[in-house]
Amino acid sequence: MFEIGAYIVYGDNGVCQVEKIGGLQLAGADKEKLYYTLRPYYDKEGVIYTPVDNHRVTMREIITKEEARHLIDEISTIEVLQDKGKKQSEEEYKEIVRKCDCRELVKVIKTIYFRKQKRLKEGKKVISLDERYFKIAEDNLYGELGVVFQVEKRKIKDVVIGQLKERKKEEKN
Repeated sequence: MFEIGAYIVYGDNGVCQVEKIGGLQLAGADKEKLYYTLRPYYDKEGVIYTPVDNHRVTMREIITKEEARHLIDEISTIEVLQDKGKKQSEEEYKEIVRKCDCRELVKVIKTIYFRKQKRLKEGKKVISLDERYFKIAEDNLYGELGVVFQVEKRKIKDVVIGQLKERKKEEKN
């Protein structure tokens, strides 16, 4: 169980702060059940109510600064996903987003980033499926790392994309 004030990742809603733990006085809510009242970090007007024992949506503590630094240092060595065709890729992207695992989100970002660069170089359009999951993966990863380091998501994006561009340069040499 998380404590009041803790920052957690709540599914694809991203980072949320636990505001309250207790019963809900809302119509339809089980009065015997404990609920988290969550405030999305990047949506101060939003509120999420979820049962403490919710097993359908991934809930976990945000990673530590040490884990985040290690992840950033590893970006260049994290493997890309294998191209399995559109249907299988979508299923794999969905599963990764559902799990909320930062390392797996890096795989999605790297895979789509390099595929996108290749397609643009060939004069082709970027696949809408890739665009959608690239944005979701970026929002979730950069959002969490932004909270961990207390910086804007844009700064995290610059670091990650910088790592990817550096890797591309190394591969050319």
